Amino acid sequence: QLQLVESGGGLVQPGGSLKLSCAASGFTLENYAIGWFRQAPGKEREGPSCISNSDGSAYYDDSVKGRFTVSRDNAKNTVYLQINSLKPEDTAGYYCAAAWILTGQTYEYTYWGKGTKVTVSA
Repeated sequence: QLQLVESGGGLVQPGGSLKLSCAASGFTLENYAIGWFRQAPGKEREGPSCISNSDGSAYYDDSVKGRFTVSRDNAKNTVYLQINSLKPEDTAGYYCAAAWILTGQTYEYTYWGKGTKVTVSA
């Protein structure tokens, strides 16, 4: 069964950091570009922050550039999202998804995890 499982979410104070993980089972993440999306209650989905499956290049939306870093550990079949300088507006469910190519188009992401919740609050 092909599966993506996110972890690492939680409650963090403003200014703090979190590192989210996206682990794959049933397939090799190295063969896919991975995108991180987020969706806050009552808001549209945002993203992705994504990393390629070829040269490790990454793409970030301007709204998160400088605070979000996507990386991958192919030996662990896992992709990470490091989030620094967290703000209350970063509160959302964070989802990873796999695509055949590095893309900003949501419809090209084939496999999706169920998400991990991040809450930024004092």
